[in-house]
Amino acid sequence: MTGKKVLLIAGPTAVGKTALAIDLAKKFNGEVISGDSMQVYRHLDIGTAKVLPAERQGIPHYLIDIKAVQERFTVAEFVTRATDLINQIQARGKLPIIAGGTGFYLQSLLAGYQFGSATTEPDLAYRQSWFDYAASHGTPAVWTALKKIDPAAATGIEPQNLVRVVRALEYWHTSGQKFSEQADEAPQTLDARTICLTAERSLLYARINQRVDQMMSAGLVDEAKWLFDQGGTDLPAGKGIGYHELFPYFAGDSDLDTAVALIKQDSRRYAKRQLTWFRNKMTVDWYNLLEDPSQQAMIMTELASWLN
Repeated sequence: MTGKKVLLIAGPTAVGKTALAIDLAKKFNGEVISGDSMQVYRHLDIGTAKVLPAERQGIPHYLIDIKAVQERFTVAEFVTRATDLINQIQARGKLPIIAGGTGFYLQSLLAGYQFGSATTEPDLAYRQSWFDYAASHGTPAVWTALKKIDPAAATGIEPQNLVRVVRALEYWHTSGQKFSEQADEAPQTLDARTICLTAERSLLYARINQRVDQMMSAGLVDEAKWLFDQGGTDLPAGKGIGYHELFPYFAGDSDLDTAVALIKQDSRRYAKRQLTWFRNKMTVDWYNLLEDPSQQAMIMTELASWLN
């Protein structure tokens, strides 16, 4: 089956993904799906570096402001929602562009497109329970669980392909049948191109520090205090960088300068983890627009060839 074209724009925080996504959407008749685990939350605009409606230049954006801070947003839900949006955008004759830095989300989408069977309703809680189990016990342990239930399916799936292993478990759970015995069509594949932005580390870290200072000037403390007052220390949204570091300050256990320094440190460490993820877990094309803006013209040319 011919893959459906989807463009992914990945990279660490503060590297220019949002601006590039909008430029490419304008050039190639695209619509943008957020691949960020925190921009789904309403009221959290500053600390998530959310692209606000006035900044979108008329380009539709999805998976932004869809959750209350009390709700969880899981990788399973992301794959399901993003898959539906990809189909809708393509049906309108437009290019789906997924922009974000949450590497596990992007990788899971590519690996698990058409995650469940067309004949069964998805069970997102069951699906997420296996992702959680993998996080604590390791991916091979999930494959071992599948092997006990459906040895034939397990034999045909790489033990490290968590998304497909969980898909097989979910099929058994929802249909009562073995995944290896289903008479379903082959999973749909995506013809995906992933652009990954990067920069020399000292420049990237300087931009991250500057962005945190800008967030502070824009009102990050008030936004984080609102989240703290909602019970942020116990909420999924409260785990986000830029928020949890300020909670001890609100509780009187830290001073503001210490909290801000910690936000910068955590943001730099997160950027390093993001780069490592994209380098080791995904197949991407690297570009450094911060130091060589002329590479954007190269991206445009290469994408035009890919799309045609």
